[in-house]
Amino acid sequence: MTPAAVATLAGRLPAFTWDRIAPLGEKARLHPDGAVDLSMGTPVDPVPQVIRDALAAASDSPGYPATWGTARLRAAAAGWLARSLSVSVSPDDVLPVIGTKEFIAWLPVMLGLGPGDVVVHPELAYPTYDIGARLAGATAVAADSLTSLGPARVRLVWLNSPSNPTGRVLPPGHLRKVVDWARERGAVVASDECYAGLGWEASPVSVLHPSVCGGSAEGVLAVHSLSKRSNLAGYRAGFVTGDPALVAELLAIRKQAGMIVPAPVQAAMTAALGDDEHARVQRGRYETRRSVLREAFTRAGWSVDHSEAGLYLWLAHPDHDGWSAAELLAAQSGILVTPGPVYGPSGARHIRVALTATDERVAAAAQRLAAL
Repeated sequence: MTPAAVATLAGRLPAFTWDRIAPLGEKARLHPDGAVDLSMGTPVDPVPQVIRDALAAASDSPGYPATWGTARLRAAAAGWLARSLSVSVSPDDVLPVIGTKEFIAWLPVMLGLGPGDVVVHPELAYPTYDIGARLAGATAVAADSLTSLGPARVRLVWLNSPSNPTGRVLPPGHLRKVVDWARERGAVVASDECYAGLGWEASPVSVLHPSVCGGSAEGVLAVHSLSKRSNLAGYRAGFVTGDPALVAELLAIRKQAGMIVPAPVQAAMTAALGDDEHARVQRGRYETRRSVLREAFTRAGWSVDHSEAGLYLWLAHPDHDGWSAAELLAAQSGILVTPGPVYGPSGARHIRVALTATDERVAAAAQRLAAL
């Protein structure tokens, strides 16, 4: 491939989000007590022992694993959905994926989207929804109101509730309207539900709940990650479920492409999905950190918007926009946060604060905010 061709491929994509805020990290690390990183949302707590034991026990796995996943894994995922979200799916309609970011980025390609097709995602959104559309050569449209799209050839609609970055929870009635709208047009609805177990002031509802999909998964996919629930970001562990025909199509494609979750990770996922106690403990950690950070930021003059669920606080300051606020926190307090504009223009005045720092670093952030 020629350098010009490589440049053309790279030119389809914007700058990587975390590269954009790297200069803020350099400033934060100059603090005498080091940086407090509240930016990316990467887990910092230990992987639960029950999961590590399952991984180790399955480590002697010389053969190729099944793309579809083991029967035990698919049954564990279906059982977790029933217990946690009152969603009923057949284990046959569960497909493990190599981390949900990979799945989100490649779903438009796997669905056969291309030029002229439209992928709709929330106005404030995880950047990978847009990246997936670009990789397919489709057009990404940020819109919270589907009625504004007119005659656009919409093929895929992304939902994200609880939202990253805002923590907003969409009510069942809103989700149902999106599903009905998409079905009328033959579009797929894909719901990124990786924060569904972290409702604080609201109770998230899955797109596969009967109150939303009417008891039928036709045209609907739900995407779930174990990165946050079970501290498995390093394992790249997630799954998708929903419309049996869509899941079967995705399975066939992933078989051909070799998109296979390693066998030891499948065993670890099975243990994680079958054990609710470790998730309860981890949720408690995040709830405590959320309380400390919310109080510290509000005392320092910040307002909290949405944030009723999920792994983040969505904050605004009366005197600063998102970038200048992030610069101030990094330079004066050594606190690294994510400027809201990286999630869309309507995030211009906000910052996103992750709850994923150790208790010691969260306490340090609170002390520094008190001194601002």
